[in-house]
Amino acid sequence: MRDPSQAEEVGQEVMLEIWRRASRFDASRGSALSWIMTIAHARSVDRVRSAQSASDRDQKYAVNTVERDVDVVADAVESSFERHQVRKCLEGLTELQRESINLAYYSGYTQAEVATALKAPLGTVKTRLRDGLIRLRDCLGVPA
Repeated sequence: MRDPSQAEEVGQEVMLEIWRRASRFDASRGSALSWIMTIAHARSVDRVRSAQSASDRDQKYAVNTVERDVDVVADAVESSFERHQVRKCLEGLTELQRESINLAYYSGYTQAEVATALKAPLGTVKTRLRDGLIRLRDCLGVPA
């Protein structure tokens, strides 16, 4: 046993069991030392298995009862509401602004790549993005 306090408890249990079962000891089946060692081994194995079982049970309980930091349903509703608001506000943009923002933010294009994809000057694309984002901010009610 690795834990000294557990070993002490097992040793005490073994001594009590030897005392209680001494009348059942049969010298024809083996020596007293082997009988005592067999009892000690059985008690040690029982204690280790019991401790492992308790640890596994505690671990399983801890995994199954973890409280979430967030309310999943509320987050889903809020996220859905925000998506709906963003879609509504995107519909309020001009077609050129909406197309520029979609390429830049939803497709991951850089401003230069948006300019190339739309065959427009880079300065024009930057202006469209800036104006579109300002209109989105105002529509969503985000403070400047």
